Amino acid sequence: MATTRRRALALYKELHRLGRDYPDPAYNFHARIRGLFEKNRHLTDKDEIENALKLGEYIKKETLALYSLRKYRHLKRMYPDSTSE
Repeated sequence: MATTRRRALALYKELHRLGRDYPDPAYNFHARIRGLFEKNRHLTDKDEIENALKLGEYIKKETLALYSLRKYRHLKRMYPDSTSE
């Protein structure tokens, strides 16, 4: 039980750090993450806890992909399109 608690806290901290750079401030990333964790705080079944942690890991990966895409789009805007010549 202690290891799943540590995993959940570590995941929450990672998502909270990732939320600092979220591109859309109107989305309210921190409040949504907190709500998801509070909604699942009553879980006691190990399978349900694992599923919730997997969902959190999925959200983390998707957020990182969103950041990579944002960086790529910024770089693409910085250089002129070579096909227009």
